[in-house]
Formats: sequence, structure tokens, C-alpha cells
Amino acid sequence: MKATYSRRDFVQSSALLAAACAAPEFAPSYAQASAAPEGSSPLHLGLASYTFRNFRREELIRFMKQLKVTALNAKNVKDHLPDDPHEEAKALEDYAAAGITLHAAGSIYISKNEDDDIRGKFEYCKRAGIPVIVAGGPSIETLPRLEKFVKEYDIRIAIHNHAPEDRVWGSPLDVLRQVRSFDPRIGCCIDVGHTELSGTDVVQAIHAAGPRLFNMHIKDMTNFHEENSVVPIGEGIVPVREIFAALIQTKYKWFVDLEYESEPDDPLPGAMRSFAYMRGMLTGMGYPGRG
Repeated sequence: MKATYSRRDFVQSSALLAAACAAPEFAPSYAQASAAPEGSSPLHLGLASYTFRNFRREELIRFMKQLKVTALNAKNVKDHLPDDPHEEAKALEDYAAAGITLHAAGSIYISKNEDDDIRGKFEYCKRAGIPVIVAGGPSIETLPRLEKFVKEYDIRIAIHNHAPEDRVWGSPLDVLRQVRSFDPRIGCCIDVGHTELSGTDVVQAIHAAGPRLFNMHIKDMTNFHEENSVVPIGEGIVPVREIFAALIQTKYKWFVDLEYESEPDDPLPGAMRSFAYMRGMLTGMGYPGRG
């Protein structure tokens, strides 16, 4: 059984939600505002390109067509979204020709507290028109510098939690504790699997994050104590319906990105089952459309 919140944790998460809701809101970007047609699901399903980390961009695009997904969270793996400006431009041409929109990039690891290094990452996303950087591993001391660039570029930072090996950002609550005094465009990416591994209830974390939640990496697991227990969505014990209900209740406007980490040499069947389950779940909840 996974760990549950203590009363102190619940009170703390409620305080974090109140602080987040008190922060001024920023207008959503074109990418997340135009992702789904009127009358369709209130949740927007996307794909984390890391799912197809062993495949090149041409194959990734072909797989996305089979999955009927047009929203991509791109990572600089293989040639998905290279950081070289010329190669990046070619990738953007390929995605545009395929009708694919890039709504986030990451995880982008921020290991240096230096202007030049961080500016390069923001320029990388600016060239691609990407409104959210899913950030991995920044130090707490880097947050003031990140805030400076968030204000300059108007690009959000979503810090990715990564339990159990990351002792700083293991849980979304760890992220929220550190960012609540910074610009409201600095928030979190909740990775469902790593949140469960940290012993944090995902549904309560969604409510705690509120408007500081800018990206979701969704996956399913058969064991909340075993990192390598990832299975297609719907075949494990992750409470998908409750997660979707919490996102809808908190009026989450960004993307729920499938990050299927199992079977890296043949992830398409598991990804197809995952999207079929999520779309079926949304339909069963009364929301038409693919999501």
C-alpha cells in the first residue's frame, strides 16, 4: 500500500493551494488554448516524446499519426528536438508538416546556475514557440535566476518531481514548498509514477498545485514501491479516473502527456492501449471527443 497524507500534510497542501490561487493568473498560450475543439473533453491528451526515445523523429511522427495524437512534449533525445538551431528548425518544419504542435519541452536538466547556460535553454524553447519548460534537477539556489528568465521570456518553468533518487524534488509538494514565493509562472510538472513512488497522493497533489501545475506525465504502475512496474494505462493501480476528475475540478488547462517508459524497443502497442483507455475513460465520464 502506498503512503497516505498525515493531517499535517493535508493542512500544508491546503495552504499551498490557497497561496497558489492567490497568485495572479496569466493568459493561456495558443498551444494549450487551441488544442481541442469546442464541446470536446476539457482535458488535452498529449505525448511525451521520451516514450519513443529509441526511435528517430520520422518514426515518432508516424507513431503519433497511428495514435491520433497531435500534441507533443518534445525531448532532446535522438533527433526529436535538437538544440542546434539549424537542426531544430528542420525538426519544427517536420512537425508542422505533420500537423503536430509542440506544447512543452523536457525534461530539460538545469545543472548550472549560470546566465549563459539557462538563457540557452530559454532560447531553445523560444525558437520552437514552446510555452513550458519541464525542468529537471535545478538547485534551490537557481530559482531566483530562473525567475529572471521566466519574466524576460514569458515561458513557464514546470519542475519535474523525480522520486526516489531526487531528494530535493521527489514530490510535487517539495516543488510547491520552494516555488510559492516566486513568480506564478514557476510551478510543477507532476509525474504520476514518481509521485506515487514518493508516497504522495497524486489527487491531493493536483489540488495542492492548482494553477501552478503546467504539465502532467501520466503512467500506470502495478506496484507503488517498484519503479520498474510501469504498464499501459488502465492495467495497473493508478487511480486514473480520480486524477482526471481532480484535473477537471481544478480547471487544468495544460496537457496530460503519456510517458510510457516500459518496452522502449516496442512501446507502440502499450501506448495505443493507454490512449484507448484514457479516451474511453473520458467518454465514460461524459466528455466527448478524443481529448
